[in-house]
Amino acid sequence: MKVLIINGSPRVNGNATIAVNEMVKIFDNEGVESEVVQIGNKDIRGCIACGTCFKNGKCVFNDVVNELAPKFDEADGLVVATPVYYASANATLIACLDRLFYSTHFDKTMKVGASVAVARRGGCSATFDELNKYFTICGMPVASSQYWNSVHGREKGQAEQDSEGLQTMRVLARNMTFLMKSIALGKKQYGLPEKEKWQPTHFIR
Repeated sequence: MKVLIINGSPRVNGNATIAVNEMVKIFDNEGVESEVVQIGNKDIRGCIACGTCFKNGKCVFNDVVNELAPKFDEADGLVVATPVYYASANATLIACLDRLFYSTHFDKTMKVGASVAVARRGGCSATFDELNKYFTICGMPVASSQYWNSVHGREKGQAEQDSEGLQTMRVLARNMTFLMKSIALGKKQYGLPEKEKWQPTHFIR
């Protein structure tokens, strides 16, 4: 089992890292390989919908997004963590995810997704919903915990004091591990769900 963890915070060893590390501990205990890639402090531009990825098999902008693509392909699960800015994820992370999901054309069905929001106070639920949409548009089951996946803290290191938030991260990692292992067993016995040919429709005909 492999999990790719994308940390969207620009702060090295900040509160988002504390949340992610709590999950990594559980993954290690469960025998799940995990890799954390911090992208919030990188220069990542947004998607321009040029369609080049359909010709070349990768994004036209050759940055960390193209480095993440093969890691995502090999992973059984994806964790996306972010600080909350104006009740939304970090814009750098959104630019990364837009391009990562759009430019990768491998089948993401039944890879398990989990989103994590870290904030001083409000906006976690809106950010949680925002990130989950990336998973649900491409057949990825969403891992849940005992509460919405959020941890609180303002100054660097304060997330260590959010005992419920950290427990939520541990439960999330255990539930995610169970889902990934269960799906792996299901694939062997039953295979993936039948796929229908996509039938795109438009409001203007």
